[in-house]
Amino acid sequence: MRSHFIGNLLTNPSSHSHHLILNLSLSSSIPKMSSITLPPVLPVRMITFNASESLNSCNSSSFTGSRRGIRIRDFSSENLNKSRLSMSVSVGSRTAVDDALFSDYKPSCAFLFPGQGAQAVGMGMEAQNVPAAANLYKKANDILGFDLLDVCTNGPKEKLNSTVISQPAIYVTSLAAVEVIRARDGGQQIIDSVDVTCGLSLGEYTALAFAGAFSFEDGLKLVKLRGEAMQEAADAAKSAMVSVIGLDSEKVQLLCDAANQEVDEENKVQIANFLCPGNYAVSGGVKGVEALEAKAKSFKARMTVRLAVAGAFHTSFMEPAVSRLEAALAATEVKTPRIPVISNVDAQPHADPDTIKKILARQVTSPVQWETTVKNLLAKGLKKSYELGPGKVIAGIVKRMDKSAAIENIGA
Repeated sequence: MRSHFIGNLLTNPSSHSHHLILNLSLSSSIPKMSSITLPPVLPVRMITFNASESLNSCNSSSFTGSRRGIRIRDFSSENLNKSRLSMSVSVGSRTAVDDALFSDYKPSCAFLFPGQGAQAVGMGMEAQNVPAAANLYKKANDILGFDLLDVCTNGPKEKLNSTVISQPAIYVTSLAAVEVIRARDGGQQIIDSVDVTCGLSLGEYTALAFAGAFSFEDGLKLVKLRGEAMQEAADAAKSAMVSVIGLDSEKVQLLCDAANQEVDEENKVQIANFLCPGNYAVSGGVKGVEALEAKAKSFKARMTVRLAVAGAFHTSFMEPAVSRLEAALAATEVKTPRIPVISNVDAQPHADPDTIKKILARQVTSPVQWETTVKNLLAKGLKKSYELGPGKVIAGIVKRMDKSAAIENIGA
């Protein structure tokens, strides 16, 4: 797409060792199981107890000692993140987390990761000067079964642009860019200051890996499978994507409606990527895309640009990929991210690992809400952002939405 594609206690019958962790303020009653804002000067205590113990055996106004099956630890307010704790309930190795944990996030510094289309022959060369970055390509070779760095640096372009290659290539190169910034003076301080992250389509996986939701290796395995599944779905039906330049989203929708009147159900088109005002990507059947291209001038579009992708991403054309992603995600350990990661599906951050898995599976058939994501970040007071990885697509989008926005490109 290059420059144009710009509590509730869970039970486990097989286990008798259950734990419930609640955040409690020093009040006379146990609050509802949700996030709690605590007075900054009061201590709070974390209570862990066996599921066989009744909640009624705990008097929240007198947590001053210990009972059978109950352990009490004090936490002073300075150890709390903005005087806030979240509720979590764990059973064995499973944990249910309040999915709204990050709902009131206040961004100041963001890491933004590019999606498919940002790839270019020669990427990855700079990363070889940073041992930690270079090592990511070596790890990738074992997982992918081919020399990723060679394809990134030498091409050929057609091979790098293929969905099954470009998605892993962008994922690895973007995380290599994190190591590039870490290695420079003050780089670790920049990384430590990042309090929100997100990525465009594929870039959401990169953002989740950066935020610690899953390991580099597990993320790469998911991305590899995602690329293969999306390619197979694209091969199963004749479909395409096109960028519509120069129209707002309402007029692009009207253009889609007009094109859809001329084609059958299998060739209908829809907005697949809400990128920024004046730049929206449309996906659908080839005949529908052709009809849209023919009508674009009459709707006063400045131009249309057919995208070099395998098919109609972020539409129902990708439905065959969903089940494969669901199975892979079910087998992957996903943790609550350490910072908010904004979803492409609903432009919101999610904390519950099971919810994150469901959303990632839905992402390939859902329109990308990138415009709303960037608008929300800017409206919430984002001061500085970094685009990490190949290309400058995201920087172009951010600048188009706010010319005064501070964003820096970190390549690899």
